[in-house]
Amino acid sequence: MSRQNKIDNFNPNGVGVHNDQFIGLPFDRDEAQVILLNAPWDLTVSSGIGTHLGPVNILESSYQLDFYDDFVKDAWKMGIYMEPLDQVILDQNKQLRPSAENYIASLENGHEISAELKDELRKINLACDEMLQKLQEKCELVLNNNQRFGIIGGDHSVALAGIRACAKKYPKFGILQIDAHMDLRKSYEGFTYSHASIFYNAMQVSEIEKLVQVGVRDYCQEEINFANENVKRIQVYTDSMIQEPIFQGRTYDDMCSEIIDKLPSEVYISFDIDGLMPHYCPNTGTPVPGGLTFAQAKYLIKKLVLSGRKIIGFDLCEVAGKGHTFDGNVGARIAYLLCNYMGKSQELT
Repeated sequence: MSRQNKIDNFNPNGVGVHNDQFIGLPFDRDEAQVILLNAPWDLTVSSGIGTHLGPVNILESSYQLDFYDDFVKDAWKMGIYMEPLDQVILDQNKQLRPSAENYIASLENGHEISAELKDELRKINLACDEMLQKLQEKCELVLNNNQRFGIIGGDHSVALAGIRACAKKYPKFGILQIDAHMDLRKSYEGFTYSHASIFYNAMQVSEIEKLVQVGVRDYCQEEINFANENVKRIQVYTDSMIQEPIFQGRTYDDMCSEIIDKLPSEVYISFDIDGLMPHYCPNTGTPVPGGLTFAQAKYLIKKLVLSGRKIIGFDLCEVAGKGHTFDGNVGARIAYLLCNYMGKSQELT
């Protein structure tokens, strides 16, 4: 059946069919304009684990979503394809996580790191590097096929693969990061590719013209210092910087305009679910009081699109794994919004 026949015969008002595809859409990989790449990886997380099964939770929750998007007409018709879970990445994560936990426990208990644990740390850093290389190649393949990608994590470290892939295609671009954390620590806990170091690593990518962080509210002096040292490339909007002016009468619309004005014409969105208020993601690994509402996040991204900027790729990370239905529901809605708004920004629909 051709792509057009699938569109003609698909009922967007019907029951979500459990066909191992996001929201039960009928498209094959070659027919879709947006490819969702799974990254079942949370090897270096320092708090709650389980985000390696976030992609599974999002997929299963997606069948409960309705297709209508009030901003993007017939959004589903552009086609979304979610690749099967990468079993190799999943198995490696499972195999090495006990070693990571032993290493982290030794650090937290103030013990001297043994030669054996140092060797395990080297193995973990190598595995993270190999995972990122593999995921980056997948992103590059999508872009080379004139499709668009979204990475579904997994912990936030996986975002580096998408950012590096975009750097191969776009000479200059910006990043809009929605997050409770700055993630600007260097090699946190000895992990070169820690989830807490993703944007320190990203800032080594010269093609990134601007990183705009929104909603951050949990960070350390090292991160503040790094942001200040790179003030021309990093713009931080802490939760207080957003909320306090609103308390004093400034409109959120005006605040969004200021944020978006800092970004160049092409933008990669990195969305850590803990950028939202914790009641939207109660089982994420490191929830923090405060944050954006769902409506605020949606409005910011909508206004980004209305500004004429193009969303060139995205990641959605730190959604809790199987068994946490509401987290998956919110994650699936964010994923669908990001797909649709990226399509709108690039006139795919």
